[in-house]
Amino acid sequence: MTRKLFGTDGVRGLANTYPMTAELALRIGAAAGRYFRRDGSPAHRVVIGKDTRLSGYMFENALTAGFTSTGMNVLLLGPVPTPAVGMMVRSMRADVGVMISASHNPHHDNGIKFFGPDGFKLNDEAEAEIEAAISSENAPAAAENIGRAKRIDDGLYRYVERVKSTFPHDLTLDGLKVVVDCANGAAYKAAPAVLWELGAEVIPIGVSPNGKNINDGCGSTSTSLAAETVVAHGAHVGICLDGDADRVMIIDENGHIADGDQIMALFAARWSAEGRLANDTLVATVMSNLGLERYLSTKGVSLHRTSVGDRYVVEAMRAGGFNLGGEQSGHIVMTDFATTGDGLQAGLQFLAELKRTGQPASALRQAFEPVPQLLKNVRFEEGNDPLSDPRVKDAIASAEATLSGKGRVLIRKSGTEPLIRVMAECEDQGELLRLVDAIVDEVASVAG
Repeated sequence: MTRKLFGTDGVRGLANTYPMTAELALRIGAAAGRYFRRDGSPAHRVVIGKDTRLSGYMFENALTAGFTSTGMNVLLLGPVPTPAVGMMVRSMRADVGVMISASHNPHHDNGIKFFGPDGFKLNDEAEAEIEAAISSENAPAAAENIGRAKRIDDGLYRYVERVKSTFPHDLTLDGLKVVVDCANGAAYKAAPAVLWELGAEVIPIGVSPNGKNINDGCGSTSTSLAAETVVAHGAHVGICLDGDADRVMIIDENGHIADGDQIMALFAARWSAEGRLANDTLVATVMSNLGLERYLSTKGVSLHRTSVGDRYVVEAMRAGGFNLGGEQSGHIVMTDFATTGDGLQAGLQFLAELKRTGQPASALRQAFEPVPQLLKNVRFEEGNDPLSDPRVKDAIASAEATLSGKGRVLIRKSGTEPLIRVMAECEDQGELLRLVDAIVDEVASVAG
């Protein structure tokens, strides 16, 4: 069953423009409600969270209308991190969870992500069935069976306590000065509270959301502000989250960045040495640096690669019985603790390493020397398929032949935007630039 609405992480787009309209959100809610009420039993419920985007109010109301029209009861969490929704689905015995967020995208975008009753994101098959049901004619619930909606006031605090419980009980954050950048997003209350309650001196930034400043010059995709703040305040470390707090970047005391690959390398080596890394395997996507793979091999750890998207990482982890995975972009998935990527939990595990080893963040932030990697994006018109053009195919084949045995080329369509992502890795940076630019030029010439 093919999908048109759902990408690699739910439905996403420009707010008030198809597919992210209130009308379609209502239909999505109704379709999902029918999907999760197929057994016909009463007392079905859905939990809905959101980040701090202005359009979140609109989509929250539209989804609520859709779900209640099918007889489902709606529990509204308000602004919470995405992993809180995954947690609360199970905690509150709900049938489905929804997060309204476009993650790291600017405020004018928004998205709808689904979690199943087990707290994990829905698979492709379930999303395809929901999408098919959007256009089908199904009778709504009888008037006396319409669902109810209510606010859940303690959802955020349940999440705070859960995240705190994942920090080693024999450690505290006493003596650590921590900058936390919440991207003016979903963790603007939770992250500073967790760090302070565990003992840290907290310097919060990106904690004044106004509906339009989420991810704007701050957060995991714009780390300069956090790096400057760490250095200016003499902090030991910085934690940069994205708009829905499922990603993280770490800043050392000198203002240098550790991305998801470096964080995963640190955790995988530690967990493997302690016998905690299931099957001595880390799961990461095709985007993770070749240097990570080489480093892990020296530690006796295998790297299992998946398609891009944290949900595909989680699916591979569940299928293979693995407990650590993630993405270079900062999704870190630790299924011993959570069902999806959690930037705050990952940040806490890094802080635990600081306390356990007594080393500065600069000594821990780079476990391996990355192979030079270059990524460029080319925007294309909807309906166009630049990758099918013979000239583009020839440019890709030429680059692959050149890098055979000494690097790699990865060309793919974005799952969330109309972009062709052109990535390559090799030790020779001049050759790297030349090969990537050659492909980019051909893609751009036919992109429309």
